[in-house]
Amino acid sequence: MGYLDTAQELYKEAALTPHAGLCCVSSQARVLPGLTIPGVMQEMNYGCGTTVHFGDLRSEETILYIGVGGGLEALQFAYFTRRPKAVIAVDKVSEMLDKARMNFNLAVKMNDWFHPDFIHLVQGDALSLPVEDKSVDVAAQNCLFNIFEQDDLSKALAEIYRVLKPGGRLYISDPITTKPIPNHLRKDERLRAMCLSGALSYQEYLNKIIGVGFGTIEVRARRPFRVLDKERYDVREDILLESIDLVAYKNSIPVDGACVFAGETAIYVGTNEYFDDEKGHIIKRDVPLPVCQKTANNLRALKRRDLFVTEPTYQYSGGGCC
Repeated sequence: MGYLDTAQELYKEAALTPHAGLCCVSSQARVLPGLTIPGVMQEMNYGCGTTVHFGDLRSEETILYIGVGGGLEALQFAYFTRRPKAVIAVDKVSEMLDKARMNFNLAVKMNDWFHPDFIHLVQGDALSLPVEDKSVDVAAQNCLFNIFEQDDLSKALAEIYRVLKPGGRLYISDPITTKPIPNHLRKDERLRAMCLSGALSYQEYLNKIIGVGFGTIEVRARRPFRVLDKERYDVREDILLESIDLVAYKNSIPVDGACVFAGETAIYVGTNEYFDDEKGHIIKRDVPLPVCQKTANNLRALKRRDLFVTEPTYQYSGGGCC
């Protein structure tokens, strides 16, 4: 049995009987006016963060959600779109699709605005999406891609790039690792399927996304997730896993490389009204300017005493300059 088969069996089990510790189900869904989430959806919230960034979503958009789970985030996306088949939810596991369908029928009874045909459930594979080229505005996946081996991860990302419209957005929430994960854990198919041993480092993960063509990445959150401890996992030192929430945009990669916003900010405190780096960046005195990592590094290299560049917070909220 390969690792994808193991993952499919695990999520089949999770569809039939919710697994309290499968991923990260302790966080509560965000409250939205008029949205009531069935309890079973919350129990099946098999994610490590969120892909539903409320300030970004528009009602006219078509959204692709990969790995439907219990349907919680698909329901949240439907809250914003409220149109037939505006949310396309793809899952390889038929039992999970059946469970999501049941959960959406429960949601109808609790939400007078919701209709099940707002979400189009489709059986399909992330490595070969049953979706037309350049047909969706938004794609999202939560705690799925980290289980893929690297070649398959590249295939899954390339598939999303294919189906997104130009300028479209990919929302990701996935575990990353702060230290190399030993091969004996990476080869453990069940641990990989449980989102515990397939994680890449922060930079490796970004490189995979950039490698298929995404030109801009915004890191929205980065937080502790799990620990692979010495006693249980036979490792030399404890390994902290983090979860990362990010948005990747389908736009051209600049000549000097992709723009990655990770919460770095430039602040000019000199005697002039502004500082001009002569590379397209105007920093007004005493006005913080979020900058991408390329620009942050270039500004640090100037070593000016009147120019401060903060370290990444990994909580970018927009308004930046690349």
